[in-house]
Amino acid sequence: MTRDRSDLDHRRSRTPPSGHVQPASRGAVDAFLAEARQMAPARSTTTGAARLILALDATQSRQPGWDLAQSQQGEMFRVAGDGGLAVQLVYYRGLDECRASRWTGDAEGLARAMSRIDCRGGRTQIARVLSHAVAEARVVPVKALVFVGDALEEPQDVLDGHAADLALLGVRAFIFQEGHDPVATAGFQRIARMTGGALLPFDSTGPDRLRALLGAVAAFVSHGARALDRPGRADPAALRLLADRMGGG
Repeated sequence: MTRDRSDLDHRRSRTPPSGHVQPASRGAVDAFLAEARQMAPARSTTTGAARLILALDATQSRQPGWDLAQSQQGEMFRVAGDGGLAVQLVYYRGLDECRASRWTGDAEGLARAMSRIDCRGGRTQIARVLSHAVAEARVVPVKALVFVGDALEEPQDVLDGHAADLALLGVRAFIFQEGHDPVATAGFQRIARMTGGALLPFDSTGPDRLRALLGAVAAFVSHGARALDRPGRADPAALRLLADRMGGG
């Protein structure tokens, strides 16, 4: 990989810039970038909001899951409470498109940015997502990476290396797997286990499950392990599942 500063897998020595990180085409992508720049900045500098990277596979097979994640991501902000969560959106699609938004505490702005993106054919770029999360965590504290996808088409040893770096930085990976691809399941499980996170299956036809699980992860990220024992705003069943998955996979 090249180490261009416009790419997600660059090495950063200062606060990461907002907006896009990968050269691209016009149209929907430009709209996404404009929306990302307009999102209300996260208030983490004054309130200590927990940082979470929300990464999504936007290749062709993922349109139903993308639409579902777009409609349900607001649950994370609701559970975390006002000013309790800062989220950065990362997505990949096509042959070499992988982008990140600025950090935001604005659920509506994040949803609008996601609405600008349509899924397109391509292969997975999970290594770039993990590498980006490592780079972010070396600059600012990041509590978790939430990845939503259905396939894994990359060498496992490369992914393991990035997962090990995330573990050293204290970033837990919570993998939301759509479908039942056994290769993806095995690879996702390794990433989750190495980082102390969890593999959480879901079905795009079941929005309630995804919403509850996103809320459970947000509760853990923003309120710590005590959230797993004291439901609060998050769904109790989803919290129990998350605790079970984190405990034994």
